[in-house]
Amino acid sequence: MQVTETLNEGLKRKLSVTIPAADLTTRLDAKLEELKGQANIKGFRPGKVPTAHLKKVYGRSAMSEVMTDAINSTVSETLDKREERAATQPKVDLPQDQTVINDVLDGKSDLAFEVEYEVLPAVTLMDIKGVKLTKPVVAVTDEEVEAEVKRVFNQNRGYTDKGEDAVVEDGDRLGLSFVGKIGGKEFEGGSADHAHLTVGSGEFIPGFEEQLVGMKKGETKEIKVTFPKDYQNEELAGKKATFEVTILHADGPNAGDLDDDFAKRLGLENVGALRGAVKTQMESALDSMSRQHMKRQILDALDDGHKFDVPAQLVEAEFNTIWQRVQHEVQSHGRSFEDEGTTEDEAKDQYQRIAERRVRLGLVVAEVGNKNDVQVSDEEHQQALIAEVRRFPGQEQQVYDYYRKNPQALASLRAPIFENKVVDHIVGLGDVTEKTMTRAELAELIQADENEVPEEHHH
Repeated sequence: MQVTETLNEGLKRKLSVTIPAADLTTRLDAKLEELKGQANIKGFRPGKVPTAHLKKVYGRSAMSEVMTDAINSTVSETLDKREERAATQPKVDLPQDQTVINDVLDGKSDLAFEVEYEVLPAVTLMDIKGVKLTKPVVAVTDEEVEAEVKRVFNQNRGYTDKGEDAVVEDGDRLGLSFVGKIGGKEFEGGSADHAHLTVGSGEFIPGFEEQLVGMKKGETKEIKVTFPKDYQNEELAGKKATFEVTILHADGPNAGDLDDDFAKRLGLENVGALRGAVKTQMESALDSMSRQHMKRQILDALDDGHKFDVPAQLVEAEFNTIWQRVQHEVQSHGRSFEDEGTTEDEAKDQYQRIAERRVRLGLVVAEVGNKNDVQVSDEEHQQALIAEVRRFPGQEQQVYDYYRKNPQALASLRAPIFENKVVDHIVGLGDVTEKTMTRAELAELIQADENEVPEEHHH
């Protein structure tokens, strides 16, 4: 076998490879020997077919299999010898001329072909010990727990339809339809055929719910509101709007107290246990937000601390994944890039940079994990699969079968677990300063992180 390097530029490599005809013939003979035991040819007892006859019957098709095997094993041996890891499946260019291929198939000439690939870069890690991190700490106040317990109570105490003569009171649960307009024009997301709302819950824009009190079932009324200045949809923030609202039905809350009997209906021992469960749930949600912000700091630090070229093919694949989703969102919401205050080219540039960041971080995270022997156990992998299957109630079996049949999809469930374990490892080595803040401040931090670079799991 002869290998000549014809290109070595950055991460790109191109090799010229020749496998001698004699090697192919040796491989072919071994293949025919294997077939000898299985071949079922008229006029011959199994295992007694002469090789020459086998060659006549199977020669060409066996040789084409031999060629494929020879190419694959030669490429992987060559990369091993060169101590290189290809970023993606190397591209093999075979001779185009059919007569040349026929000569190879007939064992008359050597097999010469080209191999093109990009190598995974060697990653030299920054010193990750002592990375400076801020850990957001948010205390859950008694008032917040009480408000949440009250919400759970209101949600679960049950409601009874107030009938045809219903008049809306604070605390009622309503079915309503509405059409929202700004400056006389309907706006996206401002209309609903049958929405549900508990009056006084603060789920809708300030001032909306209060104006419903006193309305009757079937009545239509125009309600005037102003979107808050800090409304999450910037295009609506601070704008005046009118909503034409029709009450479809009104359900009044059932009598009952927030007592031990109520807690028991929810499967808890008493009201104290209900408060405890609510507090634990709130703390765990805040804890995961805090972790998310720390993870972001770590990924930013790793991004700052590693500057190396990454394989273009991996960046292109990552970019295509992101871009498909972006286009899908743009089309399904009927929006254009101009609506977002950008152009398609600018958006492409931004996502190209994000794709490159993700690929680089993926390689860095993998290297930190390998160097520090971070492992994902089979049990953790299994738990991730179960969690994924549970996300699709009613389709569990199909989802489970899909992952069982697609090893690549199953492997992709490992990536986020691995990444989180690497992040935990770095937190353990980090110089962590705790910073007390409110829930709103933490939510703002996370929103700012997302606006800067939408993060995802790196594979």
